[in-house]
Amino acid sequence: MPHSPPSQLAPTHLHTLTKTGKGQTPSGTLRCTKVSSLPLLPHPQVSHPVVLPHLQLIMASEAEKTFQRFAVFGESSSSGTEMNNKNFSKLCKDCGVMDGKTVTSTDVDIVFSKVKAKNARTITFQQFQEAMKELGQKRFKIKNPDEALENIYKLVEGKDPATTGVTKATTVGGVSRLTDTSKYTGTHKERFDESGKGKGIAGREETTNNSGYVSGYKGAGTYDKKSSK
Repeated sequence: MPHSPPSQLAPTHLHTLTKTGKGQTPSGTLRCTKVSSLPLLPHPQVSHPVVLPHLQLIMASEAEKTFQRFAVFGESSSSGTEMNNKNFSKLCKDCGVMDGKTVTSTDVDIVFSKVKAKNARTITFQQFQEAMKELGQKRFKIKNPDEALENIYKLVEGKDPATTGVTKATTVGGVSRLTDTSKYTGTHKERFDESGKGKGIAGREETTNNSGYVSGYKGAGTYDKKSSK
């Protein structure tokens, strides 16, 4: 029987070729005898950071701008880096994330409580992204998680807080005359500047005029100019 080429046999570091003994195989043949086997070490599990595709990074940047606009809505002390539950619900409603069927107001409140830190009342943009992932899988069930998140970002992108239902000043009838500060007289006139903006406490405090001229005199300060000529 012809010898088998070495290339068809097992690697030499695990096996070796030896002659067979008597009574085992025909003389002159070779067989593969396992001498030693090195223990196989488990492959180390390397955790790779999840990197969003380029499109998602751009969309996330736009979503952050929307997050900031809604975070400061109605909150004069907010810096736009954190958002409370009320404004989070408003964002989800105004942007169409909350449709009342697949995503309800209850779902929004549950997700907000899930992603926020313990005892915290606000969420950061990073936590907001986690919330959008949760709501995206509910809003777009037939999509995979990445596609669902992209669709959520499309809903959020470029949106501003809606002002529907906010009370506005009316100008019907005599209301415009009553709210026109240029027509105010007496002490009421002193409480507003020329643009109609209130002076605050400065317009309510009584100050003493020490100029030497009577109140309301329009020629104040003109005497020195005339005498110097």
